[in-house]
Amino acid sequence: MIIDGKQMHLHIKKGDIGRYVILPGDPGRCEKIAAYFDQPQKIASNREYTVFTGTLDGVPVAVCSTGIGGPSAAIALEELVECGADTFIRVGTSGGIVDEVSGGDVVIATAAIRQEGTSREYLPIEFPAAASFPVVSALRDAAVTLGLRHHIGVIQSKDSFYGEIRPAAQAIADELLAKWKAWKAAGALTSEMETAALFIAAQVLHVRCGAVLNVLWNADNDEAPSIPPDAAERGVRTAVEALRILIREDAAAK
Repeated sequence: MIIDGKQMHLHIKKGDIGRYVILPGDPGRCEKIAAYFDQPQKIASNREYTVFTGTLDGVPVAVCSTGIGGPSAAIALEELVECGADTFIRVGTSGGIVDEVSGGDVVIATAAIRQEGTSREYLPIEFPAAASFPVVSALRDAAVTLGLRHHIGVIQSKDSFYGEIRPAAQAIADELLAKWKAWKAAGALTSEMETAALFIAAQVLHVRCGAVLNVLWNADNDEAPSIPPDAAERGVRTAVEALRILIREDAAAK
């Protein structure tokens, strides 16, 4: 929706950004991510949305925060696509599910469990929330290049943060605990709140989307999480390097 020539929520317009965008949740992360760009510039800030632009290898890129949860993330994606973007990498924090995923690890999502509501207003629940393969491939190559301990596979997206953190205290404790047990048994890697909505919205809009998640702790094994001081930067570095890879691949494909 356009108001006074700009998108209603992001307060940007077509031409303000290029095709490549990194999507953190926290607006406070945008300036730190933009520091990896050449010529970073803040161009908008409204509600949970902050937008910086810049370049990587001479190509326009941007970072836009999405806030917490699927509804605000989907709004950001919709309006960024309206402004010309077509390649997205979510960068976020998460809590490990399977035992082998630990604090400080990086998880690259191939798909997301749709335990949230936003994606159901885009497609029926039977449609999988899958990442774009070229983005997954670029993220994997980036993590290898950077020498980061990483995992690749299915993750879980949910709407209730405290439904994960203290499920036994919820009115539907039995349901939450049973589903968590099922996700773990099936090998789901980590848990967060935005990726499924982004993957489904991207599918409907015919754009590319991937996700790289910083694991802060293992939700089952770490009673007193010891978070590595650079944990939040590992996914950012992976996303920036992946954008460089995609930029090179896209240029070579022309």
